Amino acid sequence: MAALSEVRGTGDNGFSREKTIVKTSMIGITANVFLAGFKAVIGLMTNSIAIVLDAVNNISDAGSSLITIVGTKLAGKEPDKKHPFGYGRIEYLSAMIISVIVLYAGITSFVESVKQIIHPETPDYNAVSLIIVAVAVAVKIMLGRYVRGVGIKVKSDSLINSGEDAALDSIISASTLFAAGIFLIFHISLEAWLGAVISVVIIKSGIEMLRDTISRILGERNDTELAGAIHDTVMSFPDVQGAYDLVLNNYGPDTWNGSIHIEVPDTYSADRLDRLIREITMKVLHEHRVILTAIGVYSVNTKDEEIIRAKRQVEEIVLAHKYVRQMHGFYLLKDQKTMRFDIVVSFDAKDRRAVYNEVVADVQKSFPDHRLQVAMDADFSEE
Repeated sequence: MAALSEVRGTGDNGFSREKTIVKTSMIGITANVFLAGFKAVIGLMTNSIAIVLDAVNNISDAGSSLITIVGTKLAGKEPDKKHPFGYGRIEYLSAMIISVIVLYAGITSFVESVKQIIHPETPDYNAVSLIIVAVAVAVKIMLGRYVRGVGIKVKSDSLINSGEDAALDSIISASTLFAAGIFLIFHISLEAWLGAVISVVIIKSGIEMLRDTISRILGERNDTELAGAIHDTVMSFPDVQGAYDLVLNNYGPDTWNGSIHIEVPDTYSADRLDRLIREITMKVLHEHRVILTAIGVYSVNTKDEEIIRAKRQVEEIVLAHKYVRQMHGFYLLKDQKTMRFDIVVSFDAKDRRAVYNEVVADVQKSFPDHRLQVAMDADFSEE
């Protein structure tokens, strides 16, 4: 099997990704520390609870960036006996921590806003404070777009979450300016009420971030684009007549391994098959950075026309069922009257086992003297 380090990116690509994440996070830390300092001073001077909470939020953002750096560094550790697939999933844990911080910040802001609604304090705005807050809004918008963009580019959930959090911060700061304008014109303080509304938005965002990260840790369906590309690569080998049952396991944003089944003629010798499997493994590794830890083999009947006709008949029966997406791995032993094949039943079926039983029963009716060996598969790339 190919070395995991080839996929994990211990070379230039992996180093470049880690360096990019760390650099982006450092920019986030620097920007947030400066913004927090300015806002804390202005908030205390103007007696504005909204600006003070905004400053605290900037400090939490700086902490999020620090967590991203630590998570990225830990995720880059080499595989060892205890964790032979590496530490890439630590990045998902750091993204989860950031989600919890965002959620906590939203809940805290909501509590403080409610306190301010019950016991209001009159703010004291001035031109300088409002200009600084306006600049902070612009900085946060640019920072959020930059961090999120880099996160998408390098496939870092932590950076993406930090970027979305920065975008929410810009909305908070903008609402503070809006509240200040209302107060200066109409002498009505809406700070606390706006703070409560924005807090609900932050809480919602934190829950969504947490949900998405947990979903990745639990294990999601195959990446459709990646699965399709791997399928095409495997099928590019002339003697491969089918490629099925692709399973991809994610051990970090840039670390994948998996398994697949291929159909080859029943005339293949062991040494020829061994060479083919090795060539497929290396091509998939180099083109898609995915280690195929196992390649199963289905032999295809090629020498008996009667068997080939039987396969077509079985395929018609199987695919006539609504929720059957595919049939593969067909092989028939005439002397033993044994027929084996796999069927892929959609997750849309209310009872996949019932569909499977119906298919087997229908095939058995058409071939009553044959012993059936039918396996139920799933398409892990199904949308």
